[in-house]
Amino acid sequence: MKEVLGQALAWQRSGKRFALATVVAVEGSGPRETGAMMAVSEDGQVVGSVSGGCVESAVVADALERMGAPGPVLERFGLPGGNPADATTVAFGFSDDEAVAVGLTCGGTFHILIEPDPPAFIGDLVAALDGGRSFALALVYACNEETGSYFAEENAATEVPAIGSAMAVFDDGSTLGSLGNADLDRVVARDALGAISQAKGTRRFYGRRGQTRSREVAVVTSVAGKPPRMVIFGAVDFTGSLSEVARFLGYQVIVADARPVFATRERFPAASEVVVAWPDSYLKEHGGELDARDAICVLTHDPKFDVPAVIAALGTRAGYIGIMGSRRTQADRRERLGEAGADLAEFDRRVCGPIGLDLGSRTPEETAISIVAEIISRREGRSAVSLSVTGGSIHTEGAMTW
Repeated sequence: MKEVLGQALAWQRSGKRFALATVVAVEGSGPRETGAMMAVSEDGQVVGSVSGGCVESAVVADALERMGAPGPVLERFGLPGGNPADATTVAFGFSDDEAVAVGLTCGGTFHILIEPDPPAFIGDLVAALDGGRSFALALVYACNEETGSYFAEENAATEVPAIGSAMAVFDDGSTLGSLGNADLDRVVARDALGAISQAKGTRRFYGRRGQTRSREVAVVTSVAGKPPRMVIFGAVDFTGSLSEVARFLGYQVIVADARPVFATRERFPAASEVVVAWPDSYLKEHGGELDARDAICVLTHDPKFDVPAVIAALGTRAGYIGIMGSRRTQADRRERLGEAGADLAEFDRRVCGPIGLDLGSRTPEETAISIVAEIISRREGRSAVSLSVTGGSIHTEGAMTW
């Protein structure tokens, strides 16, 4: 998201027109999640992706047409587009005859909001990302005037919002923009703050004045903010590889070890921070900052580090806690934790030990892959077995975060 908005801001400041394309819904299988974003300039430059390559060319053509720019004109398919100069939500999918032409062979249908006149407050969003602030971007992507709605009489004097209406909601409750009226803004802002706290976007329907029992206005809310954190305890050989892989996946990596001779920046260049500290001391000071997106990996497999580290980790809201060591070490560690007063039921529920998936990993690099694979599978609630022996959707629905 930062790359897309950053380039869009540069175009905006230079006076160049551009359109934003945002995935607002995915039916069936699709390689990109709801909330994926792409920007297209009036001269055909593109940044970001909405489908991993399946429908990009068709979306670019539609965006250029809506900006009145020279270039290919798409014969629209899917949802009606209305006035070519307006924002609209267009469907690209297997149900259309043109699906093969645009390369959508993955079996999914994308609903993409294309905005030829994006929000004027993009600069504020980029500044928030640069400052590490969290925010939610709420977009109206569909409207339906329900004349038979329970709230029809109450809403009669209020216009339905325009598709493409946008509002940014920041983590301190402040807002920019509007979805059409103060009542709708207030309810959506309340829901957006909840989405920020859970670090997960939403897609909801409202009445035009914010009534939650109506389906006049469809709003997608995507969340952006600080990257997830991975705290690695133990400055060991496996830590370097795990730091590299975690950084590649977008984590802010913190390495902590009580031994200053090992906890050095030179040994772990991929880490955002290298801290000389005991695990329990570090978590006492910073554990309250961790949430469900964050991971704690204990790689020391030494009782004097492990036991206090695990007890402190269980006191955080971290979504993943993993501990390195053999099965025998894990059994001994569990016994020591019980003697130290740890809640063993919570330990069994939340702690992965031995850490990682059963991939037969041998090297530090392979072990790092098994650890992050386990983190992903637990986060998504998936089985972590080969796709060739499972059924159902390949992609988990509902993810809208960057």
